[in-house]
Amino acid sequence: MSPPRPTNFRVGAVLVNEGANQILSTGYTLELPGNTHAEQCALRKYSNANHVAEEDAGTILPIQTVLYTTMEPCQARSAGNVSCVERILGTLTAETRSIKTVYIGVKEPSIFVAANAGQSRLEQAGIICVHVPGLEEEIMRTATAGHHIS
Repeated sequence: MSPPRPTNFRVGAVLVNEGANQILSTGYTLELPGNTHAEQCALRKYSNANHVAEEDAGTILPIQTVLYTTMEPCQARSAGNVSCVERILGTLTAETRSIKTVYIGVKEPSIFVAANAGQSRLEQAGIICVHVPGLEEEIMRTATAGHHIS
């Protein structure tokens, strides 16, 4: 589980082959070395397990791959890191739309980024984004653990 820190959200992500009802990979914030995000960890672990570079994940993901994430994927990162939206868009190849749907637990609050347009950018690229209601309070309680809110 992600360690609680005041400088990031604790987020989880799951890559699923929807057609086979099979979990392909999971990830959570700071699971891998560096300032890693959940979606980044899930994609990197899947790529590593299949012996391809992360940027080539789209060439091997099943066509019916979907992504579940507790929080809207980020559209911008600091310090030159690639955003989660760019990583997801990077799975699109000329032949396939590898991640066709992203299921989102909550929109990213404007604590670290004024207005995250991650969902909008994904939808503009033809990726379906679905809000999964019902767990918002629990997700936010977990995501903001370690934050000093006054």
